[in-house]
Amino acid sequence: MINFDNSATSFPKPASVRAAVNLAITKYGGNPGRGGHALSTITAEQVYNVRQSAAELFGAAPENTIFTANCTLALNMAIKGIMQYGGHIIISDHEHNAVFRPVYALAKTRGVTFSVLHLGDDDEQTLSELRRLIRNDTRCVCCTVASNVTGRISPYREIASLCKSYGLCFIADAAQAAGILDISLADGFDFICTAGHKALYGPSGTGLLISSGEYELSTIIEGGTGVASSQAEQPDFLPERLESGTVNTMGILGLGAGIDFVKSKTPGSILEHETALCNRLEQSLNDINGVKLYTCKRKVPILSFNVGELPSAQVCSLLSQRGFALRGGLHCAALTHRTLGTLDQGTIRFSPSVFNSSHQVDALTREIQRIKSKA
Repeated sequence: MINFDNSATSFPKPASVRAAVNLAITKYGGNPGRGGHALSTITAEQVYNVRQSAAELFGAAPENTIFTANCTLALNMAIKGIMQYGGHIIISDHEHNAVFRPVYALAKTRGVTFSVLHLGDDDEQTLSELRRLIRNDTRCVCCTVASNVTGRISPYREIASLCKSYGLCFIADAAQAAGILDISLADGFDFICTAGHKALYGPSGTGLLISSGEYELSTIIEGGTGVASSQAEQPDFLPERLESGTVNTMGILGLGAGIDFVKSKTPGSILEHETALCNRLEQSLNDINGVKLYTCKRKVPILSFNVGELPSAQVCSLLSQRGFALRGGLHCAALTHRTLGTLDQGTIRFSPSVFNSSHQVDALTREIQRIKSKA
């Protein structure tokens, strides 16, 4: 099976990731921070080394680098931690449900109000619209760095600068950007939320919440932290404040190996390789009559398309039978599909990884041509 669904989860993983997970099982089996014995201590040291490496990648302090189960949890922690006491938040019309649903839930239960910013083709128009949406009670802007449907890169640095000028918290969904774009807190983010299992090449069940340290989050989860155990209150210092319960040691050590892999390859070279594959497919599909592309000028290596009027899920099923994994449907991003006008049909999403090749792309093109010729 050739995986072109790496925006959901990258596969295969680097050999070093598999080795790190195996080492965690066979050697680092202690509960980090839960005991003074040697097994706990050496495991805690390994977890801290990954925390330090992740912090370095995103220009953060290690203590402000929080391990989560996935990007969705990180986004929920950031959004609800800032907004659970009410106010107004602005999100974009390219957001994943990991942003839209917690905001919608807060609107239903906490009296939060929200506005939806249209990410237009012109960045200046987008920023002008953002200024118009800001109100006296606006507390936060939450925006994807890159769309998981079209790959569209938002003007995130300019949005960050605008947020700073208005004194607003800026939360970024970097699930499709981390590991591909060189993003860091230096870009102006207050919180970077991302997945470990996508372009950082870590195992499933891993994510990161990166904080600038400027804002303190209200907790949505409390519990054991291994420190201050005599207190009824959750600790007020990071990372323990936001890491209740035993961490995913195996996943974290695998994520550390994935981050090291990305650093060794460099995000820039990964971006160049995957963009070349995306461009190759786009050029080929342009020559097939009846294939519709949903593309934009500035994007990460993601390409959405449809084959005539065929349902996207049906095309992906046919491609799966021929040995290709692509994702069809709404990609958990109904806001984006409403903007694109594809709520009924969805789209077929192509998202390569560093392990894919041009020969695989050409083979995929031939199968799409066959499907279109029989439609």
